[in-house]
Amino acid sequence: MSGTSGTSGTSSASTRLQKLFEGHRLTPTQRRIAHCMVRRAADAPFLSSVELAELAGVSQPSVTRFAVALGFDGYPALRRHLREVAPTERKEGGEALNEYQQAVQAEIENLRHLAAVLADPEPVERAGRLLAASRPLPVLGLRAAAAQARGFAYFAAKVHPDVRLLDEGGTVLADRIDAAVRAGATALLCFALPRHPREVVEALDHARGAGLTVVTVADSAFAPVAKHSDLLLPAAVGTGLAFDTACAPMLLGRALLEAMCDGLPDAQARLEEFDAQAAARGLFVE
Repeated sequence: MSGTSGTSGTSSASTRLQKLFEGHRLTPTQRRIAHCMVRRAADAPFLSSVELAELAGVSQPSVTRFAVALGFDGYPALRRHLREVAPTERKEGGEALNEYQQAVQAEIENLRHLAAVLADPEPVERAGRLLAASRPLPVLGLRAAAAQARGFAYFAAKVHPDVRLLDEGGTVLADRIDAAVRAGATALLCFALPRHPREVVEALDHARGAGLTVVTVADSAFAPVAKHSDLLLPAAVGTGLAFDTACAPMLLGRALLEAMCDGLPDAQARLEEFDAQAAARGLFVE
């Protein structure tokens, strides 16, 4: 019971923070601070401005300006507000975790937050219908997000008749988007992870200008791609190691695949056909 209570407490705290930040025009640095606070929702009411600045990788004055942008007199006022709306006790004691264990625990928290978000399945189901209806379906992911896009495209191609992976930037990216539109595409799926390449923002602008509905899986609702997307689905990344970890975005991508399959009447038949062909060709070692 205590585990369930702790999970729901963290999720509700994250949701309260998301609502606090919504509707404010935040700079990229301020979005970084907001994202950090959402990830550390349980600790946020107890962090000093110096601690928060260090966790978010920004300057201490940036934290002060962030609080003022939210309408508070300063960071102490913001912290008092957080303690008043969500009184709780900070966890103390317990066995110290090494940096690798901490990274795993952070990803577990990201997955718990994703589970809370998916309590309302409507956005993912709507995204699945949009992706299923697009023929062809362009899937975009550059640099850090290329692996997420490639993984989605690999599985999607087993059930969708025409998936087009866009995992390389450059001057031909817009050409490939235009070609997909000419072929009948109505939607584009984008995976966007930090650090966010300028090319991704430009590609999404081009896609929307060409008439495509943009569905984006991003690390945060405050990511730079948010205002360039028609439907943004957030899934946090882990930042405790030298390179970000992306378990939650990958899992959200699989959930999108499931929702897309629900929108493709012949998805099961295509999977059975693939399994029969794979067995006949001896593709896999059982």
